[in-house]
Amino acid sequence: MTEVERDGADFVVSAALLAHAFETTEDRIRQAMRDSSLTSICEAGVDADAGRWRLTFRHAGRACRFTVDEAGTILSTSRFPVRARSSVTPD
Repeated sequence: MTEVERDGADFVVSAALLAHAFETTEDRIRQAMRDSSLTSICEAGVDADAGRWRLTFRHAGRACRFTVDEAGTILSTSRFPVRARSSVTPD
C-alpha cells in the first residue's frame, strides 16, 4: 500500500504514515483507531480547490492534515496542536 490510496469515493491512509505523523508506532495507531481516540474528517475542495481533499486526523492533542489530489498523492502536510474535544453536549 502506498501512503494514501483511493478506495472508490473514500481514501485509505496507511498506519505507517499516521504513526510517523504522530510520532508513535503503527500498533498504537491501530489501537487508537479501534478505541476512537484517533478521529478523522475528509473534506472535498470546491471552486479553485476542486479535485483536492483535506484529510485531517486528531489524536492526543495533535492534528495532522494531508491535502491530497484525486489519486491520493499528498500535496501538502501540516501538523498542529488542537484542544481536546469536550464530552459535554450542549442543551
